[in-house]
Amino acid sequence: MSKRLQDKVAIVTGAGSGIGQAAALRFAEEGAAVAVLDLSPEAAATTAMLIDKEDGQALALAADVRKADELDEAIDAAVAEFGGLHVLYNNAGVDSRGSVADTSEEDWERCFAVNVTGTFLCSRSALRHMGRGSAIVNQGSVAGLVGVPNFAAYCAAKGAVVSLTRSMALDLAPRGIRVNVICPGTVFTPLMEPMLAARGDGDLQLGLERTLVKYPIGRLGQVEDIANVALFLASDEAAFMTGSVVTPDGGMTAQ
Repeated sequence: MSKRLQDKVAIVTGAGSGIGQAAALRFAEEGAAVAVLDLSPEAAATTAMLIDKEDGQALALAADVRKADELDEAIDAAVAEFGGLHVLYNNAGVDSRGSVADTSEEDWERCFAVNVTGTFLCSRSALRHMGRGSAIVNQGSVAGLVGVPNFAAYCAAKGAVVSLTRSMALDLAPRGIRVNVICPGTVFTPLMEPMLAARGDGDLQLGLERTLVKYPIGRLGQVEDIANVALFLASDEAAFMTGSVVTPDGGMTAQ
């Protein structure tokens, strides 16, 4: 049986840790040559090394998704190394906490610059090399679909990513390029522990219990859960899907 991304080249942004790392590993397992792009060169190199250990093909790239020139250079390097580009997973993102009353302009602008402008710039750069049959997967959040207290900038930015995805899907359909967005619920990673602890008034376990109430399935997401969804959307199995909002959220938004 052939692998789902056999002979394809994928770029995963924010691939140095968390969901991005899990997706890069999963894509490589399914046959893709993976360009591992991260703000941290060390983190990118670590993920690439993990892929190499499993006899996969990987290239570590460092770039700031807010900077078009860095992205153009990195993506050109990936295409030169692997000979093409078929999949882009715009996973890189940042968190932001605070209401409209207390979010700073600096934090608001940072949240939009990475989550929204970064998605735009990465896509624009990658599209120079993508043709019919290619796929772009954007990273949204349930916070882009429902209100979350004290996450004003993050909710607004992820909502913008959802709308951008729909627009991109229409613009790129004539070129045979699909664009979909994943809107996960809370995924348990070390980076989430401070937020969970804050939700529990400093108690991580209490914060986890308060969060789980929102999830009918009875647990938080794991990075592999989201990586598997990204793999499906990147593969030809999702050939009739574009402009779709996919919500691996344990039933949170079904309530």
